[in-house]
Amino acid sequence: MARPIWSGTISFGLLNIPVQLMSGERRTDIQFRMLDSRDNSPIRYERVNADTGEEVAWKDVVKAYEYDKGSYVVLEQDDIRSAAPESHDSIDVEAFVDAEAIGPQYFEKPYVLVPAKRAEKGYVLLRDALASTGRIGVARVVIRTREHLCALLPQGDALLLLMMRYPQELVDVEDYNIPEGKPSDYRITPKEKQFSEQLIESMSADWKPDQYKDEFRAKLHQVIKKRMKSKGVVKKEEEEPEVAEHAATNVVDFMSLLQQSIDRNKRTPAKKRAAPAKKAPRKAAKKAAKARKAPARKRKTA
Repeated sequence: MARPIWSGTISFGLLNIPVQLMSGERRTDIQFRMLDSRDNSPIRYERVNADTGEEVAWKDVVKAYEYDKGSYVVLEQDDIRSAAPESHDSIDVEAFVDAEAIGPQYFEKPYVLVPAKRAEKGYVLLRDALASTGRIGVARVVIRTREHLCALLPQGDALLLLMMRYPQELVDVEDYNIPEGKPSDYRITPKEKQFSEQLIESMSADWKPDQYKDEFRAKLHQVIKKRMKSKGVVKKEEEEPEVAEHAATNVVDFMSLLQQSIDRNKRTPAKKRAAPAKKAPRKAAKKAAKARKAPARKRKTA
């Protein structure tokens, strides 16, 4: 059974809905490994010094920013930590916007939000409210060490979380040579336009995703199956991170929280998100991490 990628709460107004973030996609690409043709041994990729050709240990690797060709500024771990957001367990909704106001180019990766135990009421309340108002929630969430822009939207009985791209990540279409003006400027006749519309109508159909298959992948699988009989199989085991499950309850006075949230938004502009709780002292955290990583002592044998 799939495990949650992240656990936390959806936070909007004074309401908090405990949820788990589950993957909304399934990777189907066929992965290849590079082997030595002489003995079919896997080829490793090593960290090598570009000048000396010697392998570099992880402890000697530092991160640097190339601000000019061949010129770097080395960053310390504290430099990177100072820029990283504080980790917290909340999907903070900043606004509810019209679903058609955001272009498809902003959406990137889908996830499914699953309510935690006894949190179904709040989940259904938000889902149906979004569906009836035609809005989606624009929010921020911190996963691992990076803050992401995301959107909450209903789909059937589920709430989806779609990772979004920041405007700075998108290329302005005006950077390209896009044809502008009227169809007549390109000598398109009314008859040609009519025929193209008729062709589109004749090819119109209901969206049935099951009809679309990756034909290349299917054919390549057949080739692999034939090879497996004579060449053998290479197996790979994958481990998924364990995430603690959040406790939740349906016994919440939603009417009171909703009214307080509405009254607060009427009185004052939306406030910035409250700073998350301070982390435990760094020395104590390092000591605990070191203890977890310490290998068990081997027992001596006679």
